[in-house]
Amino acid sequence: MAGRRRKNAGASAEESAAEAVLPADLELQDLYGAFAAHGLDDEDLDDAAVLVPPVKLPTEEELAAQAKAVPMFGYALALARWAAPHRAVDEFGDLVDEDRTPAARLLGLAPVEGEVPEDAEIEAMRAWSLACDLDLVEIGTTAAGEHVAVPGPDLEPAEQGDPDTVLELWLTAAGIVRELAVEADSLPEEEAEAGAEATTATATAAGAEEDEDGLNEVEEARDAAAELLDEALQVLYETTAFAEPGNETVPLGVLAALLVVPEGEEPSEELLGDITDVMVALDPMLGDLAELGLLEYRPIDPELFDEEEGAEGEEPALVGEAPLDEEESARFGLVRLTPLGQYGIRQWLLEDGYDAPLVGELAQGDAAELLRAVCESANVLPEEELRVWITDREPVAAARELLAAARGEDAYAPMRRMLTVSALDLLGTPAEPAVRDVLDDPELGGAARAWLTSLGATDVPVPERAMALWTVVDTFAAQLLDSGGDAGLLRELIADLPVTGNPASYFGELWRVDHPYTADVLEAVGELHLDRAVAKEARKAAFKARSKN
Repeated sequence: MAGRRRKNAGASAEESAAEAVLPADLELQDLYGAFAAHGLDDEDLDDAAVLVPPVKLPTEEELAAQAKAVPMFGYALALARWAAPHRAVDEFGDLVDEDRTPAARLLGLAPVEGEVPEDAEIEAMRAWSLACDLDLVEIGTTAAGEHVAVPGPDLEPAEQGDPDTVLELWLTAAGIVRELAVEADSLPEEEAEAGAEATTATATAAGAEEDEDGLNEVEEARDAAAELLDEALQVLYETTAFAEPGNETVPLGVLAALLVVPEGEEPSEELLGDITDVMVALDPMLGDLAELGLLEYRPIDPELFDEEEGAEGEEPALVGEAPLDEEESARFGLVRLTPLGQYGIRQWLLEDGYDAPLVGELAQGDAAELLRAVCESANVLPEEELRVWITDREPVAAARELLAAARGEDAYAPMRRMLTVSALDLLGTPAEPAVRDVLDDPELGGAARAWLTSLGATDVPVPERAMALWTVVDTFAAQLLDSGGDAGLLRELIADLPVTGNPASYFGELWRVDHPYTADVLEAVGELHLDRAVAKEARKAAFKARSKN
């Protein structure tokens, strides 16, 4: 759904299809959009298309500090320390009655003096339960038979902010909340009632079958809610990865629409109703996850239900066609995934077998390693990797290293040169001396001259015809490899080819260009160019190029 999907061009233009998949090795119907070249059948298609985009994350130290700042997590740490050296608990490991009020006061949930609200004690008990679930406190029995709690071994390193300990504890806590979020309060009321009725029916033998059916319905509804929440979290993860900084907040209605409406379609009346149902189902679950800092959430304004409920009590329509201003729209729910949330969801995706990379993972080696890794990765944001790589590097030295790594005639070489130009764009004018050094290079000269001209340089010599034509083939070959067989995108690129009013003459020159991808480029033009005369000449030229080899 997200990320970049491309054909794998392989390692060398001379290798066989078993080792490399080149445009020359494919039938045209395979090259432009089919998956046969990857050996995929229809059953594999959905899995092949799922690419989780790379994300940027703070350092583990920063993430650990954010986790410790989450109130519920901090409460659990505080109560675990309060348990030292030991504290009496009941047979279930819960705080005894006389300790519940002091616990609420300790956490600042109630005033130091005066009456303690029941809600404050309940919140303190929830925090204690979390501390037990995370083994921040351990429950045991003394020789005298008393039940006591003592601090667990992870408490001290967690208090000191050890990143591994804190993040492992937080992730466990987030997983617990994720599971609890889809319990009965997230299920449709009628299904929860059915489960309650079925439980009552267990008292009689005659109700045994009803009991099983009712419990099965509740379990199915819970599984459906869990699946909905997981899908929503993955969509949030992908949306956040592509969002501009400061624009990560997603209206709940938009999130629901992304889950319900098929891509490229407008929501029908029926789908609008489904969107509303999804919003109502997600609302309490997202609120629960917000307590652990996984996301920031502004819930649906409960007054909307009173405002929109009809005279006969029908369900409120939270989604409609009337445009809303920003303040009114916010009443329908807003959600923003936090960096901690990105970290947590990424860990869950990795556990489920997804490739969930981090931005900058490919930018750790030299220029040759960088370009090769970006070319070979289907799941990558190239500009981000280039940006990370050039950071803190001296521009001229970085440009020279990139240009040297861009040379070659292997299958990925055109893409390496395209990526190098993108990196030069990021480096800007300071890289100019290195670019001027390659003006006469047969592989780099054409792109170098075009880049300098784009900067406004007026002293750049016009490339010789052979260099200009070679650069045309090389540039288009890079786009052909990078487009993943997107016919629409390729048509746009083809339309920009400098074909004159005499295509036979132009292609008569082009097929003679000594480039590994000349025939592939000509075949693509012949297949996709909208001008039939131009397409015909391109196909004839492609045949000549193949015959030449």
